[in-house]
Amino acid sequence: MAVVASESQIARALLTLEVQEFLYQEADLLDARRFAEWLDLFAEDLRYFMPMRRNVGSAHPELEMTREQQDVCWMDESKPTLAKRVAQLLTGVHWAEEPYSRVCHMVSNVRVLEATEAQVTVGCRFLVYRNRQTEDTELFVGRRTDVLRREGDQWRIARREILLDQNVLLANNLTVFF
Repeated sequence: MAVVASESQIARALLTLEVQEFLYQEADLLDARRFAEWLDLFAEDLRYFMPMRRNVGSAHPELEMTREQQDVCWMDESKPTLAKRVAQLLTGVHWAEEPYSRVCHMVSNVRVLEATEAQVTVGCRFLVYRNRQTEDTELFVGRRTDVLRREGDQWRIARREILLDQNVLLANNLTVFF
């Protein structure tokens, strides 16, 4: 017996493929250090948020994550602050990125969580590998939730929440983007 997909299932599958391709393209831009083009993927009202994680007892799971715009976070950014970080990197005199690190972004488990005509919420997992100088090597592993907004014929990232699976970062700096 043949299984026939409905129009909505086909539309959902095509949307998922489109979103995956967008996220893979974004990873390629970061790995190629094409930061100005990467910044163009973001909406003007962007929120780019990476809370710190704490080890807390099971009685208080609400305390595990620091809060956006209230507590100290690894990143709590807008598009203008991301643009300043990119501009600093591109000066060529950024102490933590001179010479540049070698970075590889891997994105997987991409799922469309919610969708309307103009906006999708996407969940994914990521692994970011960074090698700096001769011996400095770091792995950052976690999950993201992105809100993508359609602007004209392209997607823009309107919100990104990044949750690292580690709560202690052993890296000397946090100059990579997720």
